Amino acid sequence: MNYTINELGQQVGLAVENFIVPPDPSFNFLLGNSVRIEPISMAHLSSLYKAFSLDAKGGNWTYMPYGPFTDSIEFTEWAKLTCFGEDSKFYTIFLNDSPAGVASYLRIEPKVGCIEMGHIHLSPLLQRTRAGTEALLLMIKWVFSAGYRRLEWKCDALNAPSRHAAQRLGFSFEGIFRQATMYKSRNRDTAWYAITDREWPNLKKVYQIWKQPDNFDANGQELKKLSELTNCLRQIDDKILDRDSLLRARSKGY
Repeated sequence: MNYTINELGQQVGLAVENFIVPPDPSFNFLLGNSVRIEPISMAHLSSLYKAFSLDAKGGNWTYMPYGPFTDSIEFTEWAKLTCFGEDSKFYTIFLNDSPAGVASYLRIEPKVGCIEMGHIHLSPLLQRTRAGTEALLLMIKWVFSAGYRRLEWKCDALNAPSRHAAQRLGFSFEGIFRQATMYKSRNRDTAWYAITDREWPNLKKVYQIWKQPDNFDANGQELKKLSELTNCLRQIDDKILDRDSLLRARSKGY
């Protein structure tokens, strides 16, 4: 059960015991087998623009509130205004020592242990690759290793690739916020996903299974798909939630 009964006979949330306020993201780098992540700097921008320009039609920017950019000058001006604050906290993803993508932490709330991943933009060099997945797994791992209780992922509800990525990584769907915002003169219904610290220990084991060298063929293609592993785990969690919901309904006489 995810609640208790207070002295007035009311259902209230469980006590959060021994919670230590986690730090703001402040690491110098995260290192994986094939990628490196470090705070974005002005020195990265030229290479990032070149990597993003491999998306010649600009379709990767469709669901972003910014982009595509006409040239490196426009991209640099955007980055200066957007990527160097404390919230959102932007990071550059390096592939073979060359900048190939960005991602950030935002809505950073250490006092309640909540943080979001967003502004994720992987160039074609990282899309649908083992390295691109590893980069996001490194960022997820840092969140829970630092002591956060909840990691969020939000996107346009029509952004099918982002929604698939969230579920592939093990985020649970939590609902649609209708007419949540507007961007590029369009309405946005926002899809919400999250991972909690309660789910993290089992999800971490799934990541470890997926990352094993023998899970990839000679071309770097996954043998056990991460989406299949996380889907199995999600089905177990859903059964637990269904059981708890049934117990609550019975206790109320439904």
